[in-house]
Amino acid sequence: MSQFDYIKEIAKSGLENDQEKLLSVLNDFIEYSKKTKKINFALQLQSILKEATFVQKSNTLTKVGSDNYYNRIDEREVSDLILEKLTSDYSFSNLVASQDTKSQLELFVKEHEAHELLKKFDLPIANKLLLYGPSGCGKTLASYVIAGELKKMMVVVNLGAIVSSKLGETSKNLAKIFRKAASENCIIFIDEFDSLGKVRDYDQDHGEMKRVVNTILQLFDYLPQSSIVIAATNQKDMLDDALLRRFDLNVGFDLPDESQIRELIELTLKNDQFSFDKPQSLSSIIKSAIGLSFYSVQKTLVTAIKHSLFKHLSLKAVPMQTLIDTKIWKELIFKEKKSLSKK
Repeated sequence: MSQFDYIKEIAKSGLENDQEKLLSVLNDFIEYSKKTKKINFALQLQSILKEATFVQKSNTLTKVGSDNYYNRIDEREVSDLILEKLTSDYSFSNLVASQDTKSQLELFVKEHEAHELLKKFDLPIANKLLLYGPSGCGKTLASYVIAGELKKMMVVVNLGAIVSSKLGETSKNLAKIFRKAASENCIIFIDEFDSLGKVRDYDQDHGEMKRVVNTILQLFDYLPQSSIVIAATNQKDMLDDALLRRFDLNVGFDLPDESQIRELIELTLKNDQFSFDKPQSLSSIIKSAIGLSFYSVQKTLVTAIKHSLFKHLSLKAVPMQTLIDTKIWKELIFKEKKSLSKK
C-alpha cells in the first residue's frame, strides 16, 4: 500500500466508525512510515494514538482505588508537568558552535547509534548531558539537534509546574517525569536546570534543596540507558557538585566569534533569496556584532531582512532576490547591544 492508500483507509474506517479497523490501519501506517524513513512522523502518530487511547479509557467508569484509577491520576498529573512533546528535523548542519562543542555532541550521538556494539562489550552509554553557557548561544537548539539525529521524541519539562513550595512535592514531580521517560525511551529536556535550586527561595528549611538534589541523583542512577536527560543552564556554578559529577558529559557554549557569525549569516541566507546591498561593509558589521549571542545576531539580521522587504510593499511583485539594507542591520546591532547593556 502507498501512503495515499493508508490515508484513504484511515478516512474510510473513521467515517464508518469502525474503530478496530481504524486502529489496525493506523498501526500499519506507523510501521510503513518507519520503513520509509519518516521517523518523526511515525513518532508523532504513535504519541497521538497513545494519548487518544488513554483518553478513551478515561471516559469509562473506573473503580476508585483500583490500579487503573491511580494510573489515570498519574497520567493526568504527568501531562501537567510537560510543556510540550516534540520531534525534530534538525541535524548538526543546523548548529553553529565551536568544533570542540560539535565534536562532543557528535560523540554523544554516536554512542546511542552504536548502542548494540557497546552493549556487546558491557560498556555504559552516556545518557545524561549538561549544556551550559550564556543565554542565546545554542543550548536549546543543540537539544533539538540531538533529538533529530537520534529520531527520538523529546519531552520538554514544565519547570514552573515541577517546582513546588509544598514539602517533597518537587521530588515527586521529578520522579513522575523520569518514570514517563523510562517507559517511552524518550529525551527529557530541562531548561534553566539551575532553577531547581530556587526551592531555597521558599519559606522552608534548606533541607528541601538537599532532598531535591538527592532525588535527582537517584533518578539519574536508575535511568535506563535508552532514555536521555538533557539539562541546560546559564549558571553552571549554581549546581551542586555531586549533581555535576553525575552528568556523563558537560558541554559548554560560548558567544560567537567572527568566523561563527559568518557561518550563522550563511546558514540564515542559505536559500539565496537575500544578499547584502553593500557586501564590502559586511566585515565591519560582523566585528560590531562581537559580544552578542547567536540569537541576538540572527534576530537583528532577520529584522533587517523584514525591513528590506517592506520597501517592496508598493510593488506588484517582490524581486526574486532582495537586497538587505546593511545600514539598517548595523543600526539594529547597535540598538541590541545598547538594550542588553541596560539589563
